[in-house]
Amino acid sequence: MSNQAERRLQQTIGHVVESSAPPALSPLPSSGPVSKKPVAVFEHNRGHHQGKEEVKWNGWGYSDTAFVLNENKEIVLSGNRYELCGVPFPKLRPWAEESFGLSVDDLSPANPKHPELPAPIRAEEFLKEIEGHYYKLSFEDKDRVNHGHGHTCDDIYKLRYGSFERVPDAVIWPDQHSQVEFIVAAANRHNVVLIPYGGGTSVSSALECPPNEKRMIISVDMHEMNRIKWIDHEARMACIEAGIIGKDLDAKLQRLGMCIGHEPDSGEFSSLGGWIATRASGMKKNVYGNIEDILISCKMVTAQGTMEKSCSVPRISTGPDVNQLVLGSEGTLGIITEAIMKIKKLPESKVYGSIVFPDFETGVACLHEIARQRCAPASIRLVDNEQFKFGQVLKPHEESKIVEFIDAAKKWYVTSYHGFSVDKMVAATLMFEGSTHDTTIQQKKVYAIASRFGGIKGGEEAGRRGYFLTYMIAYIRDFGFNHWFMAESFETSVPWGNVLELCHKVKAKVKACCRENGVRHDPFVSCRVTQTYDTGAAVYFYFGFVYKGLADPLAVYNEVESVARDEIIKYGGSLSHHHGVGKLRKKWMEGTVSKAGMAALRGIKSSIDPNNIFANGNLI
Repeated sequence: MSNQAERRLQQTIGHVVESSAPPALSPLPSSGPVSKKPVAVFEHNRGHHQGKEEVKWNGWGYSDTAFVLNENKEIVLSGNRYELCGVPFPKLRPWAEESFGLSVDDLSPANPKHPELPAPIRAEEFLKEIEGHYYKLSFEDKDRVNHGHGHTCDDIYKLRYGSFERVPDAVIWPDQHSQVEFIVAAANRHNVVLIPYGGGTSVSSALECPPNEKRMIISVDMHEMNRIKWIDHEARMACIEAGIIGKDLDAKLQRLGMCIGHEPDSGEFSSLGGWIATRASGMKKNVYGNIEDILISCKMVTAQGTMEKSCSVPRISTGPDVNQLVLGSEGTLGIITEAIMKIKKLPESKVYGSIVFPDFETGVACLHEIARQRCAPASIRLVDNEQFKFGQVLKPHEESKIVEFIDAAKKWYVTSYHGFSVDKMVAATLMFEGSTHDTTIQQKKVYAIASRFGGIKGGEEAGRRGYFLTYMIAYIRDFGFNHWFMAESFETSVPWGNVLELCHKVKAKVKACCRENGVRHDPFVSCRVTQTYDTGAAVYFYFGFVYKGLADPLAVYNEVESVARDEIIKYGGSLSHHHGVGKLRKKWMEGTVSKAGMAALRGIKSSIDPNNIFANGNLI
């Protein structure tokens, strides 16, 4: 796109910020600060990294939001950020106590502050080159700790009760592409390790620093690079910097009547660059696609320079696609700085729905038929009986007796009139999105298919609540930690013919492994079919157990998760559908992509990064 064309696109929607163009890449820039205001549709949020103060340092989400006990010992969500904040969940505590032995009177308090860290390793020649040129370079312990972990159960346990063997020595916040180019070039000259940091939501141990790394490690926090640089309304695409957080991207695009449609469960806190680097998937992929379907092209700064395509076209036949080197690279090859993404107009209609099925087998068969007929809504999820019951106890307290009566009537209708068993019934939550005409037709098709499988409409509110609760799961996990209960999620993709057996076998294996490792109470184990495709589905598992009395809770947790992954692979599942590999799952990589595949990945790595400055230890 020419400068004139880009300028014209910017003027059509306003918000243009004037400045001089950023300087050309130079191994040693001239003295003086690098320009901080490239032309942009939306000015970036200056000092966005300071927003880390708004989120917990040792748990998930906002610091003012948590599940706590009120004076009646009912569990309630604190703060005011979500619709159900301040509303009690009276059934949640009794269910947790009865189902898996959690006791709210038994406290497991976390460390009150960051652990003390050893002095950082300093590469003085590198620091001399970069100091004075960038908005912030930090050696503070809190920044180092915050950037040295993601959100696995292992990560949170260490934050609450222990420490990490190795954390970054410093954190830097570039705010434009040319700065990243200079940082990478300087790091390559002085043999400094760089670990890209987006939203910090990784659940694959991807952000943990290799404990034996003796070189200086810099965490490159991309939060300052959060602009939408330009939008092409005619071609429906936008150039977006990689540090932008999902909810901020949504808000900016909505102001223009547009959307990207990519909504992972972590979207409140995860970044565009992180989505690309992990090959992420969003809940509405049936309409908008997975991240690889939305990405047109991107820039990645490597030790050999910037990797990018020269044109933004719908398809290209020029050998292997360099986009595929960037997608799923997990910070091992370079730093993603910006991407050209497909965008769409905001949908005219969004409708929630739900369907209740007599059992999991019937629900899976129905979802398979919906996929076969290619009429799936933007999102369709099927939860098993354990997760269905969990959803029922997460209903908030209702002041209205009429609402209580209606709920009782619904239960009678499903269990007594239709004969569904409360210990077998499952539910699907639905989200229809598009034009009013299309969503109306789609609803008729989906509900007609469901009826043939014995499914019963569960109503719009049940569907809406099901999707809202997606964002609450990690907050609930933190509440569990406060009371000696640790929990985790993991996922896979699997052919349709293996879905049922894999789900049953993995849940049974998790329960058996917990018993064998001395877990005193039955664990919580559940699954949901979370995405559907022509040939198969993505399945998401949750498990958790009371760890009080265990000599080494983390060892038990790691054993359970490892055994579960072995079982997944045994029954035809993938290593990961959308979480990525990181360090947590890389021991299975060779079996997944073959020895030849691993040789190819290592060859690419050594060619692009011969000094291994992107040494986070992920994937290979």
